[in-house]
Amino acid sequence: TLDRIGRMAARLSAGDALLAVAGEAVDAAKREATAENVARASIEVAKARAWTTEVSLEAGNLLFELGGSRASLREHHFDRHWRNARTHTLHDPVRWKYPAIGNYLLNDVLPPRRGTI
Repeated sequence: TLDRIGRMAARLSAGDALLAVAGEAVDAAKREATAENVARASIEVAKARAWTTEVSLEAGNLLFELGGSRASLREHHFDRHWRNARTHTLHDPVRWKYPAIGNYLLNDVLPPRRGTI
């Protein structure tokens, strides 16, 4: 299990890096709202969101695996972490992000200008 915690720490650091890149792209789009800058910001945010969604669910699962059955006791309230992560994934589905990311990276197709990705 120590190797899983080491992997989780690396995945969290990667998420931090993706968020930093996304923040820079959003700032650039705010400074100069060209179609390309806005598209790049949307894609960078989608990449960070997709990555952090998967990592958050994995972290919640790992919490229960490491804690064992006692981790599920109501008195600890650990279930709220997984539930909160899962609720966010339902409000902002990652499955819509991957096609837009791929189409942008592979075919230079700008994502739609709406908040869905």
